[in-house]
Amino acid sequence: MSTVDATENATADTYGDSDFVVVANRLPVDRDASDPDREWRTSPGGLVTAVAPVMKAQEGAWIGWTGVPDVEFEPFDIDGMHLIPVTLTNEDVLRYYEGFSNATLWPLYHDVIAPPEYHRTWWDAYVRVNERFAAKVAEVAAKSATVWVHDYQLQLVPQLVRRMRPDLEIGFFNHIPFPPFELFAQLPWRDEILRGLLGADLIGFQRPADAANFRRAVRGRLGFQTKGSTVTVPAGDELPAHLVRAEAFPISIDTPYLEELARDPAIIERAAQIREEVGNPKVIMLGVDRMDYTKGIRHRLKAYGELLAEGRLNVEDVVLIQIATPSRERLEQYKLIRHDVELAVGRINGEQADIGTIAVHYLHHSYPRDEMTAFFIAADVMLVTALRDGMNLVAKEYVACRLDDDGALVLSEFAGAAEQLAGAVLVNPHDIGNLKAGIMEAVTMDPKARARRMRQMRKKVKTDTVTAWSKRFLGELEAIRANPEAVVPDRPATAGRPAAQPPAPEAVPVTPVAAAPASAPTTSSATASTSSASPTRPAAPASSAEQPPPAPESRSAT
Repeated sequence: MSTVDATENATADTYGDSDFVVVANRLPVDRDASDPDREWRTSPGGLVTAVAPVMKAQEGAWIGWTGVPDVEFEPFDIDGMHLIPVTLTNEDVLRYYEGFSNATLWPLYHDVIAPPEYHRTWWDAYVRVNERFAAKVAEVAAKSATVWVHDYQLQLVPQLVRRMRPDLEIGFFNHIPFPPFELFAQLPWRDEILRGLLGADLIGFQRPADAANFRRAVRGRLGFQTKGSTVTVPAGDELPAHLVRAEAFPISIDTPYLEELARDPAIIERAAQIREEVGNPKVIMLGVDRMDYTKGIRHRLKAYGELLAEGRLNVEDVVLIQIATPSRERLEQYKLIRHDVELAVGRINGEQADIGTIAVHYLHHSYPRDEMTAFFIAADVMLVTALRDGMNLVAKEYVACRLDDDGALVLSEFAGAAEQLAGAVLVNPHDIGNLKAGIMEAVTMDPKARARRMRQMRKKVKTDTVTAWSKRFLGELEAIRANPEAVVPDRPATAGRPAAQPPAPEAVPVTPVAAAPASAPTTSSATASTSSASPTRPAAPASSAEQPPPAPESRSAT
């Protein structure tokens, strides 16, 4: 019997003690080697802010990996949270996390900006780790507890948990985009992922378009009926029929905390120092991103470099601070993006800067929250030029820190935040000319127009906080338990903005460095989904009408 079969046949003879269980790939802590008396320190983040009060009030637990491979840790408490570690081996990190999660799902879910790789050994590891998380949930959850699973690394967990503990109330939130069906259909294990997610009672997405993409995939691949935001899942796989709600719950930020920081005299003074350190220019433009190919950093640098070369911007008046936090540095695509970005920064500074002036201040490391707040206060223009992003909370954080109602936000149409921040200057980062025009509009914007736009955006982030987000999601999950037959139509995008759809593939050369070659798909992709490690019974093959059109090439299953 496979491990999956064993999981399917597992039953819960005893219950745990936790009435509320959060499940995420990582625990909200980092190991603190600097303090011998304190092994762990809490890592700041919106999710912690959103769920910590609920955990404290309901005997909650957080299940996740510590970030340290091959080491087993006992459950521990920190800052009022009960944390339950799941052990990952080095092989798990390589195949489940760096492999299937971040070299298969991440590029696939972000419009195939980079070619996804499909490997059966990675899928097997993904199944194995998801089973491990699900088993831990079944062990610690109290009878009829609420379980909230987070993000793309754990998409099989809802169904696995439902099999073991049908008494539980299960929610899932996908923090990244969910791709259009034509792209999702590439995935050899597409049906298994869909069935895994449909184990939840409520599935949350960042945008209505993401929820619609998911429901369309469910109809196209599994043939399940949908009405409004509700999916009817028929009986099967040893599970009774049930209803699943799939709709948008745009995530937000801890606005009160950020506003408190922005009022701190020490942070305000630090912001003034930053302006002085970069030469007191008329305009500081700021980019804050993980070093990731989805963030559009190369496009941003290309646009800025051309504006300087054309004389439309002057390096003595306008400088760019680009903070690029290190991320997934062992993966080839991330090595490539760092190489490209640093080559572009060097070229712009070499061609446009002079002694005493720097065009691009490039910072490849992370900063604590206090310092980031100072950067937000110091910057006159914020550049968020993601090629595809689930939400992009940096845009909202910048707005929250602008207590004087000043500053301009240049925001990609392809970030979820574009549907909420109506006062932003919207741009298509794939169109360098349009991106340049948006930057110029922000730099030269009339002060009254800036203030009016910023007030509009600040009003949005003051009401739509991360606490309000979690209350809305958990409130709807509870309502589903009370009235599972209720059918709710999908909610429209807020602020009247249409959801941007993926553009046609367009090459935007930034440096002469070529991407690593990718092999063409082979017939093994079609057979890979029959792997014995599959957690669910695959559906019948799609008809020819459901097959995806030609798309950027991906690496075939091996």
